[in-house]
Amino acid sequence: MAEDEPFLGKIVKESLESRDFDVIWVQDGLKAYSAFRTFDPAICVFDVMMPAKDGFTLTEEIRKINEHVPIIFLTAKSLTEDVVKGFEMGGNDYLKKPFSMEELIVRMKALLNRPVKQPQYTTREQFAIGSYMFNSTLQELAADGEVVKLSFRESALLKMLVENKNQVLDRKMALDYLWGEDSFFNARSMDVFITKLRKYLKKDRNIEIVNIRGIGYKLMVDDDE
Repeated sequence: MAEDEPFLGKIVKESLESRDFDVIWVQDGLKAYSAFRTFDPAICVFDVMMPAKDGFTLTEEIRKINEHVPIIFLTAKSLTEDVVKGFEMGGNDYLKKPFSMEELIVRMKALLNRPVKQPQYTTREQFAIGSYMFNSTLQELAADGEVVKLSFRESALLKMLVENKNQVLDRKMALDYLWGEDSFFNARSMDVFITKLRKYLKKDRNIEIVNIRGIGYKLMVDDDE
């Protein structure tokens, strides 16, 4: 847990420990990154506004070394763009301050107990998508000398689509795998990312991301033209 407010951090730590959680509490983003590398936690709870390194940046860096650990943001920020940014960086849930400990614990348990169906995911890094080259490790999409830097979640979603090129990517599987839960809010969030990917790929008319209503999405690439 990374929380720079001493009183809140102490209360949350003691409350979680009373429910049999083992808690490592630090008070800035740099120490949080170091603690993550040292202790390999089962779940992370991060404040957004912290000294040294904010929660969004911390999450972006953690996602480069661990794509799956659940991350919950604790924050006083509630603007829609802040919520979207949190999910874009790789967060799984978002809890606005002030919050109840019961709600935090319920959300933590839901993420820890989520039954995630693992998709068939290769270790490839480079993918040709029509006239584009996609590097999933660098999170870059390149065409005609131009490079678009993708967020963690944009890159992860595009990789799932290209792994299932010209086939339907199951919506529930993608939501469970990338967002941690197939909920209405997460589904709307994924729709936003699909729209962004369509925009990035629009220069090639042989590429289309099709919505298969009630089932999922299909990345269609006509490689013959």
